[in-house]
Amino acid sequence: MLMPKRVKRRKQFRGSMAGKALRGNVISNGEFGLVATEPCWIRSNQIEAARIAMTRYTKRGGKVWIKIFPDKPVTAKPAETRMGSGKGTLEYWVAVVKPGRVMFEISGVSEEVAREALRLAMHKLPCKCKIVAKADLEGGVSDEN
Repeated sequence: MLMPKRVKRRKQFRGSMAGKALRGNVISNGEFGLVATEPCWIRSNQIEAARIAMTRYTKRGGKVWIKIFPDKPVTAKPAETRMGSGKGTLEYWVAVVKPGRVMFEISGVSEEVAREALRLAMHKLPCKCKIVAKADLEGGVSDEN
């Protein structure tokens, strides 16, 4: 599972997911990519499940890039606990994804295989996504206003 080696502070505020992705909105390594169309938190186990689905479908051919990293800790309090007595313990790590963010990239396989692998990965993720080619995103997503 992906998680940071060490962090400055153990617990974080929830933050906001407003606006579009200003960084990571172009395909830089691969030929095809999976782009988020709505904001969400993606857990480390969901990223891993998507990666496994892609590599298994391509029979470990081609190359897959994961462009998001879960660096935000999410805490939770135990069930049936009264209010108060501080913030809960760390439960899992999430990557904050905004619309337009390229989450996965793939290259080295045919277009049909790449699109099907990304489609399988899309089903493992909690947000709506779209599959794009590198030519579609040359200017970034911010041009689509």
